Amino acid sequence: MKMTGRFQNGLFFGVLLTTFTYIIGFELLKGKFIYENFQDEKRDRFLHDQFNKDFAWGVGSSAYQIEGAWNEDGRGPSIWDDFVHEGGHVYMNHTGDVACDSYHKVTEDVENLKKLGVTHYRFSISWSRLLPDGTMRQPINQKGLQYYHRLIDALIEANIQPVVTLFHMDLPQNLQYIGGFANDENVRNFVRYADVCFREFGDKVKLWTTINEPEMYVTLGHQYGMMAPGLTFSKQYGYDIAHNIILAHAYTWKHYNSHYRQRQRGLVGLSLFTSWAEPMTQQKADVDAANLFMQMLTGWFLHPLYYGDYPAEMKEYLAKYTDVKLPEFTPEEKSDVLLGSIDFIGMNHYQTLLVKQRDSDSESEPYNPMMGIETVHTQFADNWSVKGGLFSTVPWGARKLLNWLHTNYNNTAIYVMENGTPDFGDDSFLDDQHRIKYMTSYINEIMKAQVLDGVDVRGYFMWSLMDNFEWNSGFNIKFGLYYVNFTDPSRPRIPRASAKVYSEIIADNGFSNVRDEL
Repeated sequence: MKMTGRFQNGLFFGVLLTTFTYIIGFELLKGKFIYENFQDEKRDRFLHDQFNKDFAWGVGSSAYQIEGAWNEDGRGPSIWDDFVHEGGHVYMNHTGDVACDSYHKVTEDVENLKKLGVTHYRFSISWSRLLPDGTMRQPINQKGLQYYHRLIDALIEANIQPVVTLFHMDLPQNLQYIGGFANDENVRNFVRYADVCFREFGDKVKLWTTINEPEMYVTLGHQYGMMAPGLTFSKQYGYDIAHNIILAHAYTWKHYNSHYRQRQRGLVGLSLFTSWAEPMTQQKADVDAANLFMQMLTGWFLHPLYYGDYPAEMKEYLAKYTDVKLPEFTPEEKSDVLLGSIDFIGMNHYQTLLVKQRDSDSESEPYNPMMGIETVHTQFADNWSVKGGLFSTVPWGARKLLNWLHTNYNNTAIYVMENGTPDFGDDSFLDDQHRIKYMTSYINEIMKAQVLDGVDVRGYFMWSLMDNFEWNSGFNIKFGLYYVNFTDPSRPRIPRASAKVYSEIIADNGFSNVRDEL
């Protein structure tokens, strides 16, 4: 889509105050409901208040999705490079070879972050840009170090705090050749790589997440073959990989705690793909089914870090209904490595589901992000907005999920590390009213969890800063506050209407600026 000079110059923002006043002022700022299909008086009415004064406001991205420069300046290949270049795996055979070209656009990206007014920026480091073969056998790639130092320094100069993810789906291809995370040696390689990052950047970075969405990496990459490395192996293989990923996180947390925390005073967490499972009825069978869903998606990775072992519900289900032999942690791993090895939960949230006990083999899930739960049926309600068969708009699900995490995991600190809604296809959707409505409603529900429920939620990161390479969907799915024209070699970033509204919410630290009239 060819953009006019009017949009290229960002002048369309001049009309957005009217839009913002209509959506926020007229519909919301009088304490009304946001969505017609959600008008429960107790649950859904809009709250006028503010977050705690130190609440973190951010946006997110990841290395392979935005950086480009896939073979420049000493970067080694990742599993995504091999996956996309093989062809046939990604929409229209799109690749991240150039993506948003952020490797060459640090100044422009930081300027756009400043315009949003965010206090934090979440990005990931490309493991193979620092360690080309994933190991310490070769020298650290100095040009990779220079790039991340330049980005981090530019953020800090702009008074924006960097939030760094160490692993966001892009394992060095060399480590995949030796089995990926199924190989115990790659647990040790991950800790060594993390040590490089802590040593180089830890004086400037105070929030770290080790691994992003391990559930998706394991299931979509190793069972369904939809994401890199594109494997379709057994459930047993998936649980074995997940076991080592949990240990990789825990050993990394322990390493930071022992060697860096006292001086650097940072926090190390884990970011998970987290759905809310709403029981279809309050009958015990459906409530139990919803709990099993939550334990097998989220408890799978969190329970060992808080309690030293897998959830009992998960163990019981796998033993009774599958031939999977769930790997066991040693007594030393449980007590000395796993227990307490997390400072905060990173909550990536795009989906609420209705869940009930599965009555027959004919009932199948429309989307199941795990490796299958034969006794659980999931679906979306008929009156919910659902995009792409995955992204359901159910704002109150976010509040319920936050409360569930708060209750089940020792009142822990939580950062909403990803939340957003997509556009599909070639249109740019600069006037993205649906996204404005979505983020306003979700942020308000998250504020209710903090202000009304006492949940220790410390930050919100919109996904995403700009349109990017969305894995096997390529550039066909767009989440960005900034539109990116991927047909233009210069990859211009153009703010959508939602960028202005998000900056207004950030400036208010919530929703206290109540207007009684337009």
